[in-house]
Amino acid sequence: PVSFPGVKTSRDGFLVDVDLGRLKARVIEYFDKALSHEEITRRYPSVMKATARFDARAVREILRARGGPNEAGFIRFAYRPFDHRWLYWEAETKLLDEKRAEYHPQVFAGNPWLSFNKRPQKGAAEPRACVTDQIGCHDLIGNATCFFSAYLRNDGGLENNTIDTRRPNLSKAAHRYLKRLNASVEDLFHHVLSVLHDPTYRTDNAGALRVEWPRIPLPGWPDGDTADAVETLAQSAARGLALAQLLDPDTPVPGVTTGALRPEIAAIAVPATTDGRNMIGGDFALTAGWGHYGSGGAVMPGQGRLEERPFTAAEHAAFGGTTHASPLHSPTTFDIYLNGRAYWRNVPAAVWRYKLGGYQVLKKWLSYRERSILTRPLTPDEVQHFTDTARRIAAILTLTDT
Repeated sequence: PVSFPGVKTSRDGFLVDVDLGRLKARVIEYFDKALSHEEITRRYPSVMKATARFDARAVREILRARGGPNEAGFIRFAYRPFDHRWLYWEAETKLLDEKRAEYHPQVFAGNPWLSFNKRPQKGAAEPRACVTDQIGCHDLIGNATCFFSAYLRNDGGLENNTIDTRRPNLSKAAHRYLKRLNASVEDLFHHVLSVLHDPTYRTDNAGALRVEWPRIPLPGWPDGDTADAVETLAQSAARGLALAQLLDPDTPVPGVTTGALRPEIAAIAVPATTDGRNMIGGDFALTAGWGHYGSGGAVMPGQGRLEERPFTAAEHAAFGGTTHASPLHSPTTFDIYLNGRAYWRNVPAAVWRYKLGGYQVLKKWLSYRERSILTRPLTPDEVQHFTDTARRIAAILTLTDT
């Protein structure tokens, strides 16, 4: 019954960053009493731009007088699908446009969150539900994202972070239903996620999903008295749990991102170079035109460089002999270039074009990492993150196809 809108900074360029150290350096300078407003305006114009709801100089005066920054304010932030960053969350003033003070204390270890937006982007037929255990952005899966948790704190949670203070975020009717089936709030949570990622459900309910919140079928509702209700809910919840692990970029998934990889997964998005050597030095710079600044400083996707081609014999073999029989449904694949020499080899078309909440996931991630935007090359871990994300998407497509 309880949900929260996502955090809206209106100053992402200052308050959000891929690199924690870079974010801390900016915020420390913002609080530095030795630096004038004019100097901060010169260095970071976005945080000193006044609006109807934000008196930039007055806010900085208040925060500098209080002292800071608050070390606990540097937190992980679910910014876009498969793209967790760092946020400086400030409880006072309007430094954050919409800080969501009531939402923040509900984010604690062991409390998963389902994100959804009531109004999909025009024509969006892809899944609109994501999972995170971090505080989430207003635009995580499109405009006006709402977050639904499995649990709520009994005491508001401002001081006590123990698991004993939580209660299920359930209506009375849902609580009775689960009690009859001897099921938990997390079973229901993962069942909802499973349904929202089911292609048949989205096709059958396309009209309704364009205009209102989703209505989720529940086995044996309202009394749970059908013969197979327990088994049906358990099977759906198990699938939803597997999806949740795949959708969370911070959760290792055996066979997909860690351990002995499944053969069809290991062949996807392999870092490579045109001369067959290992990536070194400048190979890590993303300069193929994947992103640029638009009006108002917003990052816009670019065309980039990619080459569509047939699968090789080895890639066919990894997919079991024929890509047409694969749940990836891709007759062709792409090589996605970082620059003129380095690329990710074999990103199947269905993986490359996969959308979540209106975003083409892989292309969106690349747009923010173009060197002119990021101001540095990618790290080896970031190159691997792209690989892992492509493999997660392939596993999601496989799981939701069965």
